[in-house]
Amino acid sequence: MYKLSATVEKDGKWYVAHCMELQITSQGKTVEEALANLKEALELYVKNADSDELEHLKTAHDEAPLIATITVG
Repeated sequence: MYKLSATVEKDGKWYVAHCMELQITSQGKTVEEALANLKEALELYVKNADSDELEHLKTAHDEAPLIATITVG
């Protein structure tokens, strides 16, 4: 079992979900659909990856990353 992080952004009519640790992205018409599609893609990746590809995920992080909005200019 791996604890991964995702961001979700609206892009036109779609929501785009992105896994920060694996650089895997999916989309959906709703936030929930985008996250469900991302989860499916991540499960397929983990199922098919070899142990070397997954080794860094075991210690990726114990806490969720901080995502901040910064205004400049």
